[in-house]
Amino acid sequence: MAKSTDKIRITLDSGVCVEAQAPVIVSASRSTDIPAFYADWFFERLKRGYSAWTNPFNGVTSYVAYSNTRFIVFWSKNPSPLLKHLDYLMERKIGCYIQYTLNDYEREGLEKGVPPLEQRIETFKMLVDKLGKGHVIWRFDPMILTDKISISNLLEKIKNIGDQLKDYTEKLVFSFADIASYRKVKSNLEKNGINYIEWDEASMNEFASKLSEMNRKRGWNFELATCGEKINIEQYGIEHNRCVDDDLMIRFAYQDKDLMDFLKVDVRRVLPSAPSMFEEFDDTPSIPDGVIMLTPETYAIKQKNNRDKGQRQFCGCIVSKDIGQYNTCPHICEYCYANTSKEVAVANWKRHKQNPSGEKIIG
Repeated sequence: MAKSTDKIRITLDSGVCVEAQAPVIVSASRSTDIPAFYADWFFERLKRGYSAWTNPFNGVTSYVAYSNTRFIVFWSKNPSPLLKHLDYLMERKIGCYIQYTLNDYEREGLEKGVPPLEQRIETFKMLVDKLGKGHVIWRFDPMILTDKISISNLLEKIKNIGDQLKDYTEKLVFSFADIASYRKVKSNLEKNGINYIEWDEASMNEFASKLSEMNRKRGWNFELATCGEKINIEQYGIEHNRCVDDDLMIRFAYQDKDLMDFLKVDVRRVLPSAPSMFEEFDDTPSIPDGVIMLTPETYAIKQKNNRDKGQRQFCGCIVSKDIGQYNTCPHICEYCYANTSKEVAVANWKRHKQNPSGEKIIG
């Protein structure tokens, strides 16, 4: 059974033999939009069996092997390029789901590099048709307040998208833009003349209350969840999310024994309740509390907490290997936290195109 820290020996394209990390779960990626700009690269590297990754903190290059990979979590604002590659994942019996950031900042010009909203909504529906409902998660992330975007404006934007995704998603994940905590974001917004407004506890509660009410009144019945937020707004039915989520992986890939062994999950059959010596036989199924129902006849029990302790304090994600690289996303969103500057990101994208199947994202 593979472990998250497993290392194996691989042979590079150059013929050199090196050590590589061999993750079971891959995140692609929090650091850049791999589906939108690097999907062909990623699937080429998946077929070749490895890619190179540069640590953003110390600049050291290491290698990631895909021989043990059983599940991939994709993150994107435009995952349409994935559509032509999903059959390959199915052939390899590698599971996946997509964290799809589908915002509406068109009028304000905060996301100039993404396709039109109508096209992105259509992509969402096409992905659901291909993968199944639940495999594409709607994110409106981050929620930004400015002198031109009020809480009411945000709710109207959400209403428009939510009405169109009602039958296509089960969940809406969001976060509140925390500008002060990210110097790059603050600098990028100020440089581009965006007069942002910081969220406070009162405005967060106001938004959460109204969003919850909208979810109920419009009959969406989405699961509502926040990403990496300290504030507790569970009184509005809004949970803390796990974006890299073992519950979802279990639900979608419980027949993958290697993945279940890695996650320390037992899959069991529902059995009739055992009668006591004073009762007649009861054929009501006996199902423990806190299980994940898979089918009417089977359920799963997690035997360990898989949370990744290396993530932010309020992040609930489980252990995975992120293979992206900062300063490589040419969506050039005005509030981006992953790019030092638009110019650097675009320059790295151009480097990639000169060697689009190289070991690294940037060639």
